[in-house]
Amino acid sequence: MRERTVIFPSAARRAAISMQQDLEVDRITKRYGAHVAVDALSLAVAHGSFFSILGPSGCGKTTLLRIVAGFLAPDDGDVRIDGRSMRGVAPNRRPVNMVFQHLALFPMMTVGENVGYGLARRGVARAEIASRVEAMLNRVGLPGAQDKRVDQLSGGQKQRVAIARSLVLEPTLLLLDEPLGALDLKLREHMKIELKQLQADFGTTFVYITHDQSEALVLSDHVAVMNAGRFEQVGTPQELYYRPATPFVAGFVGANNRIAGKAARIDGDIVELVTAEGLAVRARASGPIAAGDKVEAFVRPEVVDIARDAGELPAAAQRFSGRVASLLFDGANSAVLVREERTRAEIRIALPQTGRFADLGVDEAVAFGFDAQRAICFAAKRSP
Repeated sequence: MRERTVIFPSAARRAAISMQQDLEVDRITKRYGAHVAVDALSLAVAHGSFFSILGPSGCGKTTLLRIVAGFLAPDDGDVRIDGRSMRGVAPNRRPVNMVFQHLALFPMMTVGENVGYGLARRGVARAEIASRVEAMLNRVGLPGAQDKRVDQLSGGQKQRVAIARSLVLEPTLLLLDEPLGALDLKLREHMKIELKQLQADFGTTFVYITHDQSEALVLSDHVAVMNAGRFEQVGTPQELYYRPATPFVAGFVGANNRIAGKAARIDGDIVELVTAEGLAVRARASGPIAAGDKVEAFVRPEVVDIARDAGELPAAAQRFSGRVASLLFDGANSAVLVREERTRAEIRIALPQTGRFADLGVDEAVAFGFDAQRAICFAAKRSP
């Protein structure tokens, strides 16, 4: 066997590659009549990264993806891929491939013919197609599957064939439009891990569209949270989860208890808010807040401590008493809804995984509390 000489790039070359932007979206706008689907959006996606756009249905994320792919023309702005403007470039001329939710595999073709379809369209020699298809199927964990029919494959295998069909063309970008949406929960969880590993193995830049926050957080290097045609925040999954920039991000990314009221007192970076029912809660301020402002605090279920005796709560915690309203058993994700004694406000609390509260019952008296620094408070959005 002939030895291969592997040449590693210099540190400067590696740094240049890591700083390269495979995708740049510059103030893209798309209107449908009076409705603005995408509103002057800009973003940059670094080479080799896994970038997700997360948002609810109708926020404009699929419209943005179709603009990048070339299926829609923007009304304003420009898309650059690998530094080159895509203005006037047809979809089949862009260094981009797309995986759709329903995969769009050809049922009359074998697996090998599906994977090699794009190469055949490009006029690649038959022998080279066979070689590249075989190598690609090996890389996605489907060795020897060339002659299988599509209807012989499981959902996860079909997913890998669709990805192989795109990656065999060696695109600069792979665009994925909610590709796991049609799978059952168990398979979806498994495919999240597979997708992350595939992207890391190939090093291709993935741009992934989803409304599922778990997919975005697990898979991505960076996530853009989209709402009503705009980005609310772009950051790492950890930044979005622990340091949300807006009330929308706080409420959309991860579970949260939302508590609305008025700022009664400001003490440094801590706001004490009081709800209309009289519940007083302290939380860390995000942005300028003055006494008397309408505010909303967000408290994640896992930051709230629960105890049968208030003396067992951490010393720094603000303390409340209440009764169990409902038990939400879900294995390691089990939680409890507690109704605060005086105001009847309901708080969702994640149960510790020690099994300590396995015998907790409905209507049982409990104490709960949380550190104000682990809750976040925003000025309420003013009505137009």
